[in-house]
Amino acid sequence: MHTDPATGLVAALDIGGTKIAGALVDGEGRIRVRAQRPTPAREDGETVMAAVEAVLADLAASPLWASAGTVGIGSAGPVDASRGTVSPVNVPGWRAYPLVERVRRATAGRPVTLVGDGVAMTAAEHWLGAARGHANALCLVVSTGVGGGLVLDGRVRPGPTGNAGHIGHVPVDLDGEPCACGGRGCVERIASGPHLARRALDNGWRPGPDGDVSAAAVAASAHAGDPVALASFERAAQALAAGIAATAALVEIDIAVVGGGVAGAGEVLFAPLRRSLGAYATLSFVRNLTVVPAVTGTDAGLLGAAAAAMHAGSGATG
Repeated sequence: MHTDPATGLVAALDIGGTKIAGALVDGEGRIRVRAQRPTPAREDGETVMAAVEAVLADLAASPLWASAGTVGIGSAGPVDASRGTVSPVNVPGWRAYPLVERVRRATAGRPVTLVGDGVAMTAAEHWLGAARGHANALCLVVSTGVGGGLVLDGRVRPGPTGNAGHIGHVPVDLDGEPCACGGRGCVERIASGPHLARRALDNGWRPGPDGDVSAAAVAASAHAGDPVALASFERAAQALAAGIAATAALVEIDIAVVGGGVAGAGEVLFAPLRRSLGAYATLSFVRNLTVVPAVTGTDAGLLGAAAAAMHAGSGATG
């Protein structure tokens, strides 16, 4: 993948419920300049946009800004790339918010490419990470929610609105609990960090003296051998495996890359995930599917947003 020699750099934004990160990224995936602001997630939409504009202003203060010809955005979703709007679940002030138009205006008319955060992570992993060299892959972000994206025939495929590959809302428990999306028994309802931790608490797990009830605290207990904590990760892994196996049966991926905070639990998650996948992915064309941790880490959103803008500029899909 290459940037246009006439532009050289891409301005990238990674927008989530906690922080708004920005960077100038070169064609080799090096981050040359960084900027960041907290997301005023409980404020009105214009206050959130002001934080985005502040990040862009910090980037524009760099002498390298003139070399950034395009802008890529990876945003918490849902997004609608066809309309250029975002409606992040955890930023209530933004509903069908015209983010692409506002960023274009704030960057003197530069072309803007928008993708969801799951697709951004996928683009990053395909460009520079664990899915590099794989023509058909599913990448997942397992965190506060569960997102994802698809690589098919060598290209990231975001779909018409930028949400293709959203494995978090594949139902895997027909009689499961209602999900925030309005569905029932979704992967996210079982495997996301908050739900994993809640299930551990409901089944008798107790936090340490610090009172930490996060998925990371449950992971620490699981590493120490706590059976309730281990069972909660086992259940999350089972849901992820069912979703991955369903995806593989539909589109013949050969690798699933798992990132996000919950994936930081390591083998406490990955060992039962591989075991469960062996039980669900049994057809000949999905049996050799491998599951690996993501490697682009906290920069995945920025690198993926940059990759999406570079692809758009080269006329490729994704």
